[in-house]
Amino acid sequence: MRAAAALTLGTALLVACSEPSQAPAGTSALLPAPGDPTISFSLSFGAGSQDDPPGKQGLAYLTGEMLASASTENNGYEAILEKLYPIASSYQIRVDKETSTLTGRTHRDNTGAFLELLTDAFLRPAFAEDDFARIKNDTINYIENTLRYASDEELAKAALTQMVYAGTPYAHPIAGTVESLRSITLEDVAEFHARHYTGGNVVLGLAGGFDDPLRSAFELSLEGLPQGETVPDPAVRPATVEATEVLLIAKPGADASISLGFPIDVHRGERDFYALWIANSWLGEHRNLAGRLFQVIRDQRGLNYGDYSYIEAFPEGGQRTMPPVNVARRSQMFEIWIRTLPNEQALFALRAALLELERLVDGGMSREEFELRRAFLDKYALHFAETTSERLGYALDDRFYGIDAPGHLEQFRAMLAGITLEEVNAALKRHLRADKLKIAIVTGEAENLREALIGDTPSPLTYESPKTQPILDEDELIERHPLNIDAENITIVAVEDIFQR
Repeated sequence: MRAAAALTLGTALLVACSEPSQAPAGTSALLPAPGDPTISFSLSFGAGSQDDPPGKQGLAYLTGEMLASASTENNGYEAILEKLYPIASSYQIRVDKETSTLTGRTHRDNTGAFLELLTDAFLRPAFAEDDFARIKNDTINYIENTLRYASDEELAKAALTQMVYAGTPYAHPIAGTVESLRSITLEDVAEFHARHYTGGNVVLGLAGGFDDPLRSAFELSLEGLPQGETVPDPAVRPATVEATEVLLIAKPGADASISLGFPIDVHRGERDFYALWIANSWLGEHRNLAGRLFQVIRDQRGLNYGDYSYIEAFPEGGQRTMPPVNVARRSQMFEIWIRTLPNEQALFALRAALLELERLVDGGMSREEFELRRAFLDKYALHFAETTSERLGYALDDRFYGIDAPGHLEQFRAMLAGITLEEVNAALKRHLRADKLKIAIVTGEAENLREALIGDTPSPLTYESPKTQPILDEDELIERHPLNIDAENITIVAVEDIFQR
């Protein structure tokens, strides 16, 4: 999505159907909501961590933060915060794999003051040395301390991404790696900004109770960007997974956090995407207590906090309840997220998840399960975008995916009404499987877990309180469910070494 994209919307959202591709040049995506007293602004640049040069992983992230969390030529960073506070406004950036999206929101009475600050951020960044040092140090600290030592679940998810996308520009964390971050200079940031933050590489979004003069002023601000040259997207072709591979991240004293999955070739706008969503919702809708994984691992056995599955990127799962916006990607993966649980229960939980996935793929959904999940999603989807700014985010994502009006959100519910059970079960067999997986586990018992995986050692549970006979009977199936993992496909890495280079 390198050449800029734009689409003017009425009160509807964008959508239709096609593979992600380079969008035609344009200027704006508009979402008028006259009754909304707030204005949401968005600028989505076709630049993300996939564009980090070799040895400079994290450059896109630092560049984005130097726009959203640093000084401009007209104001120091502290002065910016002081000016935003009395107007109850803010702007921030999400740097993802393919895009960097600068967003902001203010009351329509404050649009003049806010737009001045926002346009300064992307047109006139100061690239001050003290800001750069602060942001760079904070980012290194995030990897060395937060990601490695305070966020095991996010660490396992990032490690899974690295495994699935090894050898591609998606592999490294968006924030980069420790040594590459240390090598990045302020000159690198300025060059990345000049190359990628151009008028030919941006989609402008505006939503809420704006008027024509504000729209014109915001669109006019883009003329201050250099036109630049079209930068082609790098290839992102994850290798075919030939056998199940396991990465054990050895972290002394840690419980087990598990992420597993594989790449899938399906995207928003495609009929199979909506068919898969129905099945995935039954298996493990995020933060939904009725998901099968949640029921088996959390509800019936009380092993952890939650267990979920996904068919597209879902960052910050611990902090959000609904799917995020501004994380559109050309390549997606199927993922199961098993939240932290005791090490001695990790193998049982892994087996339980794989057994449920196998049953779903091989046996499909039943008519009753299909109708119940479809009815649930018809109402649940109404909560995906409850604010104007969220709807604008979906509109921009629609543009990335080449989805025409009325948009993914409306198409979602329309597809639910038309997709059949047979289509869902056929899509499951086309796209999902329960073997040939990538598995990442953060654990304090790496060596013991490795030996248990190699030996396919049974993993019985011991309960502190009585369980019903049906659960105990199923336990006997789960604890011996074959994993078929070869010793040469199991790697142990020390936590202090992951994402170092």
